[in-house]
Amino acid sequence: MKNIRHIFRKEFKSYFISPIAYIVISVFLIIIGWLFFSTFFLEKQANLTKFFSLLPVTFAFIIPAVTMRLFSEEINIGSYELLITLPVSFRDIILGKFLAAVAFVALMLSPTLVYALSTSFLGDLDWGPVIGGYLGAILLGASFSSIGLLASSFTRNQVVAFIIGMAICFSLTLLVDFVLFFIPNFMVDFFQFLSANLHFQNIAKGVIDLRDIMYFVSITFIALYTTHLVIEEKK
Repeated sequence: MKNIRHIFRKEFKSYFISPIAYIVISVFLIIIGWLFFSTFFLEKQANLTKFFSLLPVTFAFIIPAVTMRLFSEEINIGSYELLITLPVSFRDIILGKFLAAVAFVALMLSPTLVYALSTSFLGDLDWGPVIGGYLGAILLGASFSSIGLLASSFTRNQVVAFIIGMAICFSLTLLVDFVLFFIPNFMVDFFQFLSANLHFQNIAKGVIDLRDIMYFVSITFIALYTTHLVIEEKK
């Protein structure tokens, strides 16, 4: 745990050394805030349904940008060779970087709590779906962070890592739902289960189903385990 904490602190602090963190957080808040409030007063409903419906697509674009440098940068500048010579395991490195990305996503989400507080003053806000929505957002952010970390381990080019991560996240968010129109009925349930958007929206309704939680845990575990295999192969 000591090694994981050390790598976590190093990676989390590194976000704020460069302008990346400030740019990503600003872009996220501007996009999500504009899309949410542009229709909020027209709908005349005191809820955050619109906000949570926008998160999967927004995360599919934003989170790969957050994670694209985690391995790619170190491989490109040569510090990766130094890292693997330190008395830390691949598991420590991967978990430290992953937790730093998840913490950054949580930090990025925290200003949006103002939306919930503002909405509660304008009407009778049901806090159940709000709590469920933020729980789902952390689970979604964790799974997309693990995918972004995996994409970053494939290449030394950060742009390529971003494109790979974004393609996988968008596929789980939108492509799976689009494919449902073209597949036989007996395969619909299987493809629906692959949809990150479907599982997230279930949790965002305030319905905590173990199947939805296990979906995100499984995606995260598979992506992190695959990252471990890729890093071992590079060694």
